[in-house]
Amino acid sequence: MSNTNAAHGHHDPDIYFVPPGSKAPVLVSISMFVLMLGFASWLNDVSWGRSVFFAGLALLLATLFKWFAEVIRESLAGHYNRQVDVSFRMGMVWFIFSEVMFFAAFFSALFYARQFALPWLSGEGHGVATHALLWPDFFGGWPSNGPGQVGGSFQTIPPWGLPLLNTLILLSSGVTVTIAHHALKAGRRGTLLLFLGLTVLLGALFLYFQATEYAHAYHALNLTLGSGIYGSTFFMLTGFHGAHVTLGTLMLLVIWVRCALGHFSKDNHFAFEAVAWYWHFVDVVWLGLFLFVYVL
Repeated sequence: MSNTNAAHGHHDPDIYFVPPGSKAPVLVSISMFVLMLGFASWLNDVSWGRSVFFAGLALLLATLFKWFAEVIRESLAGHYNRQVDVSFRMGMVWFIFSEVMFFAAFFSALFYARQFALPWLSGEGHGVATHALLWPDFFGGWPSNGPGQVGGSFQTIPPWGLPLLNTLILLSSGVTVTIAHHALKAGRRGTLLLFLGLTVLLGALFLYFQATEYAHAYHALNLTLGSGIYGSTFFMLTGFHGAHVTLGTLMLLVIWVRCALGHFSKDNHFAFEAVAWYWHFVDVVWLGLFLFVYVL
């Protein structure tokens, strides 16, 4: 997903570039299967789960590194014309849309449990019979670990501490990446590298504070993945968002290196734009998380 300042005159602008066959998609599929198999096994305390997870992760990172390097070389060679650029933009739009639907499913699980499942189990609405026959002693509000008290009692994380700080950090990173983008289009190389570097640092700082928050939740609040419906939805939403921040930070770091190497011009820099779009998407998702998971 990148354009370049290399001369496009070396190739016919009316011919759509078709890259040669690659084994990378197959290797990515295999590595993701191994990674998820290991992750699921790790969560279920299978002895080999952790090792398989990291093996799949290593294979995935190595494959992606080689694959993206090939794309960068094609870009610098001037293979990509405006038709290819449009394809890249459409692909990125659909990718972000798929990510929107990904988080929409998780938010839906949160809202369903909170607005429907728990009230029904407490005897409200259509749940009168369920409450009377199965859980006559359960009257649950939110947050709750359910009628079985799965995982034992726990405390929630106050929104006005680290969550608020992380919100300010991500919002600030959205500003810095926008300033870097404007600097790129204006040809101000020093400003570009400074503010893009600040964006990378802010992303890393967010991840550090989230790891600190998780450690506190597990050791001091007894809030874990095993804390019933609240614990599972909390870590599912914030954890997958953290994974996206990790990916976004790595992508920003790669773009910073490419900017330092002079791979982009003010007119040809879609790789930068694609990562900026992704980062703004991550910012918006976090605002929803902060509001619906922490505050409300």
